[in-house]
Amino acid sequence: MKLLEINNIKKTFDDLEVLKDISISVSEGEVVSILGPSGSGKSTLLRCATLLETMDAGTLKYGGETVCEDVDGKSVYVSKSKIKKIKNYFGLVFQNFNLFPHYTVIKNICDAPIHIQKRDKKEVEAEAMSLLEQMGISDKVDYYPCQLSGGQQQRVAIARALAMNPKILFFDEPTSALDPELTSEILKVLRYLASKKMTMVIVTHEIDFARNVSDRVIFMDDGYIVEQGKPEDVIDNPENDRVRAFLNKLK
Repeated sequence: MKLLEINNIKKTFDDLEVLKDISISVSEGEVVSILGPSGSGKSTLLRCATLLETMDAGTLKYGGETVCEDVDGKSVYVSKSKIKKIKNYFGLVFQNFNLFPHYTVIKNICDAPIHIQKRDKKEVEAEAMSLLEQMGISDKVDYYPCQLSGGQQQRVAIARALAMNPKILFFDEPTSALDPELTSEILKVLRYLASKKMTMVIVTHEIDFARNVSDRVIFMDDGYIVEQGKPEDVIDNPENDRVRAFLNKLK
């Protein structure tokens, strides 16, 4: 089943065309990594997919449900009530954690499921404790974000996203704000989620991770998808000169 379908999307900020006719689909259980240089449109693509930005043109669907359709070359979105429902399909983990500084770890995780999804408080708290155990930080339940390392904060952010029971999780460079030791902690969590068949779209510069964990790799440059396919093809034997040059710099 296709959980995410993006077709022919375009996005411009002022006079800068950031996304130029991008199409992506992601199936249930698939892990897709998006690579590419800074300024290639990767984060904007994620922001459009997660409704933090509106697309100028193109269509977007989650689980077959239309979020926006293209009418005469312009994206037309469904009603706010439908969008609110569709937002339950996905979660987003930011590179800078975006935790509420005045909330404890447990409150950061439980707040949205209780108040937005209107779920039972005891059930949500039990689920949150289980997630914190999976993340290896169940002893930090009453800590505040400022008392945690960057790696611990990112694990709380991942647990918070998972607490909403999304069908697909997006990660926008989840390790870019971390040092190498903490980066390995987060990559371990992502590998664990991949082993559990969590559907994920990950914008990353971690080439070895993308090679080992992804079902598919997409390489973006200058607002286009210039190459996509199996990791061993795109990363180890790229056809595109731009992809080859970029990856050679990282070796």
